[in-house]
Amino acid sequence: MGLGGDRERTSMGVLVPTVNAGETSAAPVVAIAEEEPVVAETEAVVVVKEEVKAEAETEDKDILCPICMQIIKDAFLTACGHSYCYMCIVTHLQNKSDCPCCSHYLTTNHMYPNFLLNKLLMKRSARQMAKSATPVEQLRQAIQQGCEVSVKELDNLLTLLIDKKRKMEQEEAETNLQILLEFLQCLKKQKIDELNEIQNDLQYIKEDIYAVEKRRIELYRTQGRYQAKMRSLVDDSSAMTVRPLLREKGCGAIVYSSVNSQEQGRAGTSQPRNSTDARAPRNSQTVQWKDDSNSGSDSQDPNQPAKALARKRRVHAQFNELQDCYLQKRRYWARESQKQGERVANIMNKEGYSAGLEDFQSVLSTFTRYSRLRVVAELRHSDLFHSANIVSSIEFDRDDELFATAGVSRRIKVFEFSSVVNEPADVQCPVVEMSTRSKLSCLSWNKYTKNNLASSDYEGIVTVWDVTTRQSVMEYEEHEKRAWSVDFCRTEPSMLVSGSDDCKVKVWSTRQEASVLTINMKANICSVKCNPGSSAHVAVGSADHHVHYYDLRNISQPLYIFSGHRKAVSYVKFLSNNELASASTDSTLRLWDVKENVPLRTFRGHTNEKNFVGLTVNSEYLACGSETNEVFVYHKAISKPAARYRFVSDDQNDPDRDMGSFFISAVCWKLDSPTVVTANSQGTIKALVLAT
Repeated sequence: MGLGGDRERTSMGVLVPTVNAGETSAAPVVAIAEEEPVVAETEAVVVVKEEVKAEAETEDKDILCPICMQIIKDAFLTACGHSYCYMCIVTHLQNKSDCPCCSHYLTTNHMYPNFLLNKLLMKRSARQMAKSATPVEQLRQAIQQGCEVSVKELDNLLTLLIDKKRKMEQEEAETNLQILLEFLQCLKKQKIDELNEIQNDLQYIKEDIYAVEKRRIELYRTQGRYQAKMRSLVDDSSAMTVRPLLREKGCGAIVYSSVNSQEQGRAGTSQPRNSTDARAPRNSQTVQWKDDSNSGSDSQDPNQPAKALARKRRVHAQFNELQDCYLQKRRYWARESQKQGERVANIMNKEGYSAGLEDFQSVLSTFTRYSRLRVVAELRHSDLFHSANIVSSIEFDRDDELFATAGVSRRIKVFEFSSVVNEPADVQCPVVEMSTRSKLSCLSWNKYTKNNLASSDYEGIVTVWDVTTRQSVMEYEEHEKRAWSVDFCRTEPSMLVSGSDDCKVKVWSTRQEASVLTINMKANICSVKCNPGSSAHVAVGSADHHVHYYDLRNISQPLYIFSGHRKAVSYVKFLSNNELASASTDSTLRLWDVKENVPLRTFRGHTNEKNFVGLTVNSEYLACGSETNEVFVYHKAISKPAARYRFVSDDQNDPDRDMGSFFISAVCWKLDSPTVVTANSQGTIKALVLAT
């Protein structure tokens, strides 16, 4: 208790002083008596400071100009004994002829320079500057003013200055070395990380080269066995005599090469793998070329070499993009395998490829397969009664048999795709045509009910049409301004969403007239799209430069906000359940992962700064229009265009026939097809197909 009590008193005594009961009162008295002089001294110092401050204020008031209430500059004394700034009193006397202080008659002839006051003010200013000056400045001023200093004092002063200089130089050098060392260490760490990454990438490349060469060897062996079998089937009776004849003519190398390669494959464990792998592809390829040149048994497409060269040229043209794509996919799948605790061997496909290599091979084959867009059909959307030609939207139906067009002509036209492709352009007529009250901005087919088509217009009305009867089924009129976008949900056929300039996203049901849900946003809505795999998730493109991804079960705030565009987001489209594409008037397309909430890629090449130029996607490609009257197609894994097509004006007298003021206004892929239907602001609709 004694130790604890002492500790408690010690710790608390600083804040709350106490006196034990057994102690006399002498100690406190002595303590107070000892502290009284200190208190008295402190009070005296405060009084002195206050007096000095009062004197300084009085002195300041005496040297203030009565007119400007500032310290007098260029003081002049009047005949009545008052001092003013020269400019202040001269300005006053221009209006009045009296003294501002005593109202005594005064003119400029009754004023004289106050030399004494000016001298005092100069000294006072110098003292104030000296007080506010740094010690170095004070020393410099003292020396410049001729302060008497002995040689010994100067030597001591120089010694101090030199020591101070050396110390400061040493500190500065140490600081510089520390900064340099930290930079070099950081650079070393960065380069080591890059080296490790390069070494890992090199290991991936070596593994993939080995897998590809192994696959080639297997293909060559299979091809050799197939050719030998075909020859044996041609003439079974003379099969034994054909081999010597072929061997004498030098044409039997294929059979023997294939047999030898099979034997080497069986005895591969007894021979070095490197020598076999290095020889087999070259030998097999050489033999195959000889056989193709000497025998006509295997007919080969004469265009195949040209196509292969063209694909190789496309690879070299986009080598950096393809390299980044390969490394990205290879690293991603390597990380995934580490997360799952699997070895690389456990994620090989049947061809012996890793998941990353298989993924990249798919990208490489699809990207190099096409290089241009070819026109397969063309028609005109305009008619004699409507001069407005801009097509705002093109959409295919559930079965890709019909496609609908709509725009500022206030008409929805439905065409049969097979007829458009197979019949001449001058005899094309829509199979269905429906008139509307306002200009149309967007169309959306119901993916379950073939004859249901939704539209949004410039008056904010969302309409559901029955294409068979050519009549409207439902009309929703809750939007207060222009509705830019409408979309039917794939997983819930009765649900559709719309977005408008009134900054609202509305969810509708074909079973009721009123909206089911309303999302209030702060900026205009340019595009809305339902996730194809979930009726609860909706992507919204907004004029605030962002893509908002909502979960309709909680609309108080977006699930994710994707930032990166520098201007309004005009379109949003889903490539898959997790991949979302967006278009903006900043002349870019962007690809996002809505599952991981990360940006994947930015696509550049087209021009889009003010108009809605369209956006369409499928599982592999993105297509959009351009304000240069061109259609651009991008592969989702490559940032640069894979193909492009320029519309040409039909008017021969148009001075801007190639470009003009026209722009692409709508695009739409035909599902699971390399065909895209496009339209421009002139009203020309063309069906384009990707070609080599």
